[in-house]
Amino acid sequence: MTPLRRRMLDALQLRGLSARTTDAYLDAVARLARHYRRIPDALSANEVQQYLLHLLRERKLSRSSLNQYGCAYRFFYGTVLGLDGAAFQIPLGPACQKLPELLSREEIARLFAAASHAKSRTFLMLAYGTGLRLSELCRLRVQDIDSHADRMCVRVVQGKGAKDRYVPMSAAVLTVLRDWWRLTHPSEWLFVGRTGSDQPMAIQSAQRWYRGACAHAGITKQGGIHSLRHAYATHLLEAGVDLYSLQQWLGHRHVSTTTRYLHLARPDVPDGARREPLNLLGALPPITGR
Repeated sequence: MTPLRRRMLDALQLRGLSARTTDAYLDAVARLARHYRRIPDALSANEVQQYLLHLLRERKLSRSSLNQYGCAYRFFYGTVLGLDGAAFQIPLGPACQKLPELLSREEIARLFAAASHAKSRTFLMLAYGTGLRLSELCRLRVQDIDSHADRMCVRVVQGKGAKDRYVPMSAAVLTVLRDWWRLTHPSEWLFVGRTGSDQPMAIQSAQRWYRGACAHAGITKQGGIHSLRHAYATHLLEAGVDLYSLQQWLGHRHVSTTTRYLHLARPDVPDGARREPLNLLGALPPITGR
């Protein structure tokens, strides 16, 4: 590790940034250096801006992805190197606010039926039944599941923003978890990686499972496995869950992030969903082909 990379890593860890943000920022600076084949502290503001334009025009990065690179460079040049932001400008643009293409309950049922094996089916069902982020599901531990009748929740340890939270679960979700435990008897991580039981599952595996199941189910709507989290939030709102509770369960810092799901909610929700709002899995049409 170079002294400059060590300085940046120390600055990131000192400020308590998450492991994913730390890796993303370090990778962004490393890519910048490789692009120019020069050490990044020798580059000018114009060169950094030209690289961002390259990512936008040639690499076709989305505005949100481009802004992540911009934030990484602001941190490196402003916080680590101490350069004046007014003189060393790294502009950020507003990200486009697009509503996701929401999966219907029938499509979600087909998705589960099309999963290639028990591990992928269990993972996808939990993604919809709990609304956890992909990284949170991959790092879910057996001890994070509280199955007591008066609790029935999942504990998310150090989720986005380095915050713990509790997410309630339905009896159907608990049944899925118990079926998976009886099948695999996991000791620590609920879903282990390929390298062994001492490592959690990789995010890339779950994305492949989702896209593979979509292809087999004939689902063509845009979006990755995060679409199941969108469906979780929207279907809970349709079932009558209040915004504040949903905000806490999703782990949103601001309620304005949660309110966008109001645009997706429909009034003609199935009757069973309103009677048991948390029972998302039970409100799905019958799953065939299992």
